[in-house]
Amino acid sequence: MALNLSYFAWVRERMGIAEESVALPAGVTDIASLVAWLAARDERGARAFAQPERIRAAIDGNMAAPGAAIGGAREVALFPPVTGG
Repeated sequence: MALNLSYFAWVRERMGIAEESVALPAGVTDIASLVAWLAARDERGARAFAQPERIRAAIDGNMAAPGAAIGGAREVALFPPVTGG
């Protein structure tokens, strides 16, 4: 099953795309392993996810911690920390 990934702000800029659909390898089961896989996949991912501790994620619209399982998810959004005023 494919997982839809959405990228926002400088993550999108570094990836060069706003979204993509991917087939995950067997070992990618949570947000942390997804980010590590994306960082190792190619140069774009290496740039976008060079500092994985700065990445925030949402699974199907709900904020998720790095250890959150992604099994059964339809969409994962990845973005930098958000600030507002």
